[in-house]
Amino acid sequence: MTRATALRGLARAMGYACVAIGLLHVLLGNAAIPGAESAGPTIDSLGRFFGAIFAGYGLAWLWAARQSPVPAAAVRGLTAVFLLGALGRLLSLAVEGRPHWFQLALTALELTLSPVLFWLADAEERAGDETPA
Repeated sequence: MTRATALRGLARAMGYACVAIGLLHVLLGNAAIPGAESAGPTIDSLGRFFGAIFAGYGLAWLWAARQSPVPAAAVRGLTAVFLLGALGRLLSLAVEGRPHWFQLALTALELTLSPVLFWLADAEERAGDETPA
């Protein structure tokens, strides 16, 4: 598998996963957040709002994956947002303590996947530069 193929596949996977997760949060509210079922209406409202934002984030990944070549600047920007989310989770861990185990798993995934996405960001643009004219 080439870096360009991996980039396009990961961008699509990110897009579909984020849209699905975001819509799940919009539809289920607190029930979509492990350990937050009884958090109350304020957290439910916040979670549904951020679910919509996350679905939009996924649509941005899908947009990027449909471009030819996949734009490196868009991948870097979207990945920076993803990494900022992981850093926010680490800050929460330091300030508030250990969350539900699933949140820790997501943090590990976000911290692992972000460097990979940064590394792949320009794969299609580079592949286009290497094509003979």
